[in-house]
Amino acid sequence: MSHVGVPRGTARKRRSLALLTTGVLTLPVLAGCSSDDGGGSTGAAAPQDIAVAARNTVAAGGTVNWAIDAVPTTLNVFQADANSSTTRIAGTLLPTLFPLDAKGRPQLDPDYLESAKVVEREPRQVVLYRINPQAVWSDGRDIGASDFVAQWRALSGQDSAFWTARNAGYERIEKIERGADDQEVRVTFAKPYADWRSLFSPLYPKEATGSPDAFNDGARTTLKATAGPFRLGSVDMAKGEVTLVRNPRWWGDRAKLDSLVFRAVEPQDRTEALTEGKVDVADIDAAAAHRIVQAADDKGGNGQPLAQGPGSGSGTGPAAALRSWAEAHGSDETAAAAAQAARERNRAAAEAYAAEQGKLRAYAVRKSLEPAYTQLALNGESGPLADDRVRRAVARALNRQELVDTVLKPLGLPATPLGSHLALAGQPAYKDNSGALGGQDTEEAQALLADAGWTREGAVKKPGGAKAGSEVEKKGAKKEDTTAGKDDKAASSEKPGKTGSGDGKADNAAPEREHAADDVQAVVGGDDKPGDSDGVGNAPQVLAPAPAAAFHSAALLRQAGYLAETGTTEDVASEVAAQDQRPGGAAGAYAPAGTAAPAQAPDARRGPLGKDGKALSLRFVLPAGPGSEPLRAVGDKIAAMLDSIGIGTAITKVSDDSYFQDHIASGDYDLALYSWPATAYPATDDRPIFAKPVPATDGSLLVEQNYTRVGTDHIDQLFEQAVSELDEGTARDLMEQADARIWAAAGSIPLYQRPQLVATDRKLVNVGAFGFGAPHYQDIGFKKPQPAGAPANKKK
Repeated sequence: MSHVGVPRGTARKRRSLALLTTGVLTLPVLAGCSSDDGGGSTGAAAPQDIAVAARNTVAAGGTVNWAIDAVPTTLNVFQADANSSTTRIAGTLLPTLFPLDAKGRPQLDPDYLESAKVVEREPRQVVLYRINPQAVWSDGRDIGASDFVAQWRALSGQDSAFWTARNAGYERIEKIERGADDQEVRVTFAKPYADWRSLFSPLYPKEATGSPDAFNDGARTTLKATAGPFRLGSVDMAKGEVTLVRNPRWWGDRAKLDSLVFRAVEPQDRTEALTEGKVDVADIDAAAAHRIVQAADDKGGNGQPLAQGPGSGSGTGPAAALRSWAEAHGSDETAAAAAQAARERNRAAAEAYAAEQGKLRAYAVRKSLEPAYTQLALNGESGPLADDRVRRAVARALNRQELVDTVLKPLGLPATPLGSHLALAGQPAYKDNSGALGGQDTEEAQALLADAGWTREGAVKKPGGAKAGSEVEKKGAKKEDTTAGKDDKAASSEKPGKTGSGDGKADNAAPEREHAADDVQAVVGGDDKPGDSDGVGNAPQVLAPAPAAAFHSAALLRQAGYLAETGTTEDVASEVAAQDQRPGGAAGAYAPAGTAAPAQAPDARRGPLGKDGKALSLRFVLPAGPGSEPLRAVGDKIAAMLDSIGIGTAITKVSDDSYFQDHIASGDYDLALYSWPATAYPATDDRPIFAKPVPATDGSLLVEQNYTRVGTDHIDQLFEQAVSELDEGTARDLMEQADARIWAAAGSIPLYQRPQLVATDRKLVNVGAFGFGAPHYQDIGFKKPQPAGAPANKKK
């Protein structure tokens, strides 16, 4: 489960982007069994939350249905279209030589290896693997050196006939030899490689990697041999199911389950799938988690059911109830009939909701933190953010603690801002290096902007577009982009992603283009007046059309939404009501003579900063899908923080399918929120994320996975030194230096680790929110019935 949502198997090959959607729905703190306290000097970490049980208390037999986003199009994790489902299934069927433990540390798996260590450093690094002599493929053949050789040749990059997504680490191998016997494998490296433990995981049989045809096509829909507690039973694309069955040749602890079925269920459909009993384990959003928690404790203090759900009467007072009864039984037959029909609909909805809640009592919610973090990305290729002073000003304006509290505190999870790009709290390599950039400091942010030439006096001409909070333009209309001055046509005609002047002072002119009608744009900042806000984080909403395209799978928005569909509206209403109760009343309201004016923050609402008559405004791109409301709420908070120092934001909401490829990867944004998976091998896995972009022959930039386009030669050198350093302490020091310089460059601002919420059948054990740790699939099963008179288990 540690890899859910962000493809870990493919992460070391192409670092597939995962998007974070967060929530502010209050979820009661749940007690959980933990195999590790996750504490210590490595930062505040959330422990695993799994229903721990000894194997002798787990019943033999049964089937578990596990929700995945989609049936994978390939079972080869080393191909470009591999996804999180590929990784999940491969992790169940194939050897992972060094799975991660609860603290994100690679640990040798004795089911596959007796030993593995560096036996020579000079003149070449040599790693000697000793394979468990009992380890065999499901066809009966011993796992041996020939499997290592075939995988190395396929992934080394030397033969372009193999369609590989990435060859990191394998290209450093000089040769692989058989040792004393076929269970001993001797790997010699041409260049030292610190992250050698990342290789050969998963390990495929030579039948899947020995030729381009086998690698490219043969391993897409089936695997001729596997080596895990389960083997591949069937792949049914029509039903959306991948069935695994117990492997009779497995030499380790026998799998408790007869079969394990991975079933494709869209994230938004998982509550329904749970109530219908279609799945036993599912990653869920906070709205679904809230419902499950309520179902488990649905009695109020007076012993009556809680007023929850549609038609429950929540918030309906005696007067409203009497009025409804009178209308339903009044003399006006038309009104009475309508009222009676409405009451019947409400009653039916309430009964349906109650029935669902009854079924949800069969599940428990397990929670931890995913091995993935969310960042604010600042595109430094062109525009104002090409100037590192402006990027640092944006970063210094952020109250990261407020953002973390909003997301994690209601869930009872550790709410500490993330201090590293290269490790997460709980990992031994974690160290807070954010001091290289500095924390929130409004005065310092304003000084940096002034030094970069952005002043309030510089905004002589108002930026084009409407004031925040003004009228909504019709969808499909064409308009000049509000983020640029009207005389900025040269920059407006520039294609997204093209480099600007490169002097660090380029104008911020969003491209002028036609807009599709299914997306919207909100302009935040400018010269709006108090009272123009919509009540959400002081983020006014002016809607205008924005571009749309379709490419990237919406499955990347898995777990999209830790809020109910109505949560955003309710939050707005609550915020507005709260404003009305504050001293001085609502903004702009009349007050009796002598009433003190509401206090204003220093420099608040003094207008935008500008330069040469152009306002400082940044394009903030966010997904527009129905499950992305929480992500947009986080974006609104960030926009309000920037607005407070004079930086305007044009929030562009684009379709989920186009968010990654058409905006993040192409560089068509100034600000964006997205997530990266954590790794135990930052020198290998994180290098392409922070590598300095280099010019291509056509004038564009080759960015690898560095979608912020911010990098330095020194950072590149530190990564190269670390990946070649065999002393772990020295390599860790080099990574800390690199992280500090990444902070100082201010292209990426880590915010928080993603919450992980998992619904599991209450009868299941050894399953839940695994955090970093890899599941032991052979131990998962149903709890044996307790003998009569046995004490009940304590709640985990």
